[in-house]
Amino acid sequence: MSPGPLEPEDTTVPLLWLLILFPLIELFVLIQVGARIGALSTIGLSLLTAALGVWLVQQQGFGIALRVQAALAEGQLLALDLLDGALLLVAGLCLLVPGLLTDALGLVLLIPAVRHALITHTCRFYPDHPDRRLDPEPRVIEVDYQRED
Repeated sequence: MSPGPLEPEDTTVPLLWLLILFPLIELFVLIQVGARIGALSTIGLSLLTAALGVWLVQQQGFGIALRVQAALAEGQLLALDLLDGALLLVAGLCLLVPGLLTDALGLVLLIPAVRHALITHTCRFYPDHPDRRLDPEPRVIEVDYQRED
């Protein structure tokens, strides 16, 4: 039985499978890579990607923080830049979590074009605003009306 138009779908089961399968897949990949290049090399690779990721997140995050600060000083709303910053935070968290798959996901999210494509896909208004800002002014339509009984 499918849910009605106002009833949310039950996402508990797919989320549970994701929480169970992802760490197992991550562990499998770590074991396979460790078997090929050695345990110490695998640990070093994981630490290197974490350090590189932290540095890249700092560099890109500083730029986003400056853009947001400048826009707020001008009284503009920067929802899309805040979403960009949130995805950058997710990238940093992925890079800090030990594992090669999470490192790969984090590195992919560090690419600005990928983050912007994700935002474009989820927020249909992104391409309509070339300066990447939402219009903070509400649209007002003035009308004259007359009530008839």
